[in-house]
Amino acid sequence: MTKNVYSFSEGNAEMKGLLGGKGANLAEMTRLGLPVPDGFTITTETCMTYLNNERMLTKDVQDEIELHLKQLEERSGKSLNDPENMMLLSVRSGSKFSMPGMMDTVLNLGLNDENVEHLARVTQDEEFAYDCYRRLLQMFGDVVYGIDGSHFENFLEFYKRKNRVKLDSELTADQLKEIVHEYKRIYLEIKKQAFPQNPKEQLFAAIEAVFSSWNNERANIYRKLHDISDDLGTAVNIQLMVFGNSGPNSGTGVAFTRNPSTGENKLFGEYLINAQGEDVVAGIRTPLPISELKTAMPEVYKQFFEMSETLEKHYQDMQDIEFTIENKKLYLLQTRNGKRTAHAAFKVAVDMVEEGLKTKEEAILSLDPHSVNQLLHPVFVEEALKSAELISTVGLPASPGSATGKICFDAAVAKEWSERGEKVILVRQETSPEDIGGMVVSQAIVTSRGGMTSHAAVVARGMGTCCVAGCSELEIDEFIKTVTYPKGVLKEGDIISVDGTNGDLYVGEVSLELSEKNEYFETVMAWSKEFSRLEVRMNAEMTSDIETGMAFEASGIGLVRTEHMFFAPERLIEMRRFILASNQEERNKALQTILGYQIDDFKEIFKTISGKSTVIRLLDPPLHEFVPSKEGDIRKIAEEMGVQYDYLQHRVNELHEINPMLGHRGCRLAVTYPELYIMQVEAIIRSAIELKKSSQMEVFPEIMIPLVGMEGELSSLRTKLENHINHIMDSEDCSVPFTLGTMIELPRACLIADELAKSADFFSFGTNDLTQMTFGFSRDDAAKYINQYLAEGVLPIDPFQTLDVTGVGELIKIAVEKTRKTKPDMKIGVCGELGGDPHSIEFFDQLGLDYVSCSPYRVPVAYLAAAKSGIRMKNK
Repeated sequence: MTKNVYSFSEGNAEMKGLLGGKGANLAEMTRLGLPVPDGFTITTETCMTYLNNERMLTKDVQDEIELHLKQLEERSGKSLNDPENMMLLSVRSGSKFSMPGMMDTVLNLGLNDENVEHLARVTQDEEFAYDCYRRLLQMFGDVVYGIDGSHFENFLEFYKRKNRVKLDSELTADQLKEIVHEYKRIYLEIKKQAFPQNPKEQLFAAIEAVFSSWNNERANIYRKLHDISDDLGTAVNIQLMVFGNSGPNSGTGVAFTRNPSTGENKLFGEYLINAQGEDVVAGIRTPLPISELKTAMPEVYKQFFEMSETLEKHYQDMQDIEFTIENKKLYLLQTRNGKRTAHAAFKVAVDMVEEGLKTKEEAILSLDPHSVNQLLHPVFVEEALKSAELISTVGLPASPGSATGKICFDAAVAKEWSERGEKVILVRQETSPEDIGGMVVSQAIVTSRGGMTSHAAVVARGMGTCCVAGCSELEIDEFIKTVTYPKGVLKEGDIISVDGTNGDLYVGEVSLELSEKNEYFETVMAWSKEFSRLEVRMNAEMTSDIETGMAFEASGIGLVRTEHMFFAPERLIEMRRFILASNQEERNKALQTILGYQIDDFKEIFKTISGKSTVIRLLDPPLHEFVPSKEGDIRKIAEEMGVQYDYLQHRVNELHEINPMLGHRGCRLAVTYPELYIMQVEAIIRSAIELKKSSQMEVFPEIMIPLVGMEGELSSLRTKLENHINHIMDSEDCSVPFTLGTMIELPRACLIADELAKSADFFSFGTNDLTQMTFGFSRDDAAKYINQYLAEGVLPIDPFQTLDVTGVGELIKIAVEKTRKTKPDMKIGVCGELGGDPHSIEFFDQLGLDYVSCSPYRVPVAYLAAAKSGIRMKNK
């Protein structure tokens, strides 16, 4: 028979999945002999059964609760309706993972019109008794009956102003009785029913309300934000009340064993005299620093300090402790691993290793790889965010960081304003390669279209620039230069603030504070490299990006996107000459000029990467991306190139494709125009030879052919490219080590990986296109519906942000297994942006891949994730 209820003495810290974090920790503290008010926990499984059973508590569950309630009465010597030894209860939520403030709590349960008088008589304190009752009425009304708390709060504030009372604790017994009377009237007016006078009726109603709060809006939002499953449920903890509001020798507070902002090893917290727990959280009264408790109640402080040290050592982590003092007697109501800033997290991890509380492996496992973003990008000041007006919260957090600046709607204006010293934010429906000039100078980039792997997202991440993409509720009119959002309209030059970590946009300037690397970060990164089996490379081609990745000690470059090299004006015009050429001679002439540019490009890359392995992807995008599409631009380009407008328009029409992502791109370009790839490999090899001859620098290019789906494509192109490379090395009498491989980004390529392996020296999975092709989603348009899929549970995750293990992951697994059978030692990596996602990295590590590659600013995130994965696999 399923056990639904556990007394605190029956549980332990390892039972968080069943008892929730709060229940498991209450049980653990009870086991340690700490002063925890007695009680019992109803399991998370019971919650999910309740929610999936038309929200009905079964008779078995009700009987089990009744039994534990009776046992609690026997242990405490108190009873719900005993006028001399009255038992009052708290009913609190508690899921496996801490979700502070997201679910509901009811305190002082068991009071009614009769019991409040008994409590006043026994304690000889009417003010205390009626203060407890008015709190119960408000919390129960809000949590159980769904009465908006503002009805109670507004009356309380009105009453205090009317009677010139500043603090709740200054209300007299008679005044509290009047407030209680009004609160009960609110029940009748709004719910058309009275507050229940039966304590057991109150208890069961509160339990059901707490279970139901698992699905309230704020809890759902919090779970999505923190990647917590909807299937876990919340436990309910029923606990004897202790009263911090029972006079000047009582109080309540929250304390951390270390400073959660800085990580300093010093007790940090606040408390209130003559108050209950929600008073501290609500901020109605200004709390006192915990250090002042040392003077006010020295014995209690000493006891609390010792207990906090005991708990930190026991849990081997910084603790967040809730406590209550009742007439100078200390009670612990909760402990949990304390939430902290990234700076604090890294300091605490390193300090605890040095203090002998953790091993290096345990310290790494305690850190969230995503928190690295906070260390490397500016962030908004939390206090400033509280008063900022939101524009939108539906955008995709495409590139982390925070920025503020003036709205610009095109790259030219952004560049112009930046040159005169203005901070600008480029706001567009979507970006294209020709916007790069404006993107480079922008503090942030915002688009209404596109996803996490869109042009704006990929380029922004590579530059370390804050970006919010796919913000679909914005109407961006680039012609009249306005942004329409749900609450208003913004014009060019208006200031906005962008949070690329969360995807939020704000009106006006929000204060920023810098987050910089520190000694603790460097130490953790060194440990991460020690425990990571996977190599971490960077996706980069610009010198500044490569230098950033080198600073984070990337093991090489996993993806040089050569198409990014063609969009400078002097290169773009030659590429257009190649595309528009009417014969082979004209094409070769254009390519010869481009060859010179490419040699310079690759020499710069090889010098900057200092001899580390470099994967260079040959040209991938459709040719139409290199030509204009608007009439005005076509006329301008025709004039610049000295060709007829009609001819250029005709050629543009010829290049137009209905579905360019499935069109004439990647290796298909090289099949029809082999001279294009031959030119590129010549540039790669000649640049390597020049460096070897001039400075004895060894270069290790790994040349990657994209979008291969058939063995014939790869073998044919390999033969042509290899022959040309050998010809160059023979003519130069100089040998350069190189490899030729392919990018696996089509489902068919995964299924024939064993065949492709015969003609390849390495594979690299392009997870962006592989995800797009597997789902049949356009990665640039999926933002229009993917949020709805996520909200309705159609998709558990956004597959462009975290690997779809069951679909795309299964294809990758098949490809790896087939490849290893053909070539056991063949190098296999990942160069899509999922190579920087911690969840995806663990999957890649389990498959035995050799490396992951991601944008430079995600390299440390990937190192930490790879280290955590390596440690977990070792511990299995």
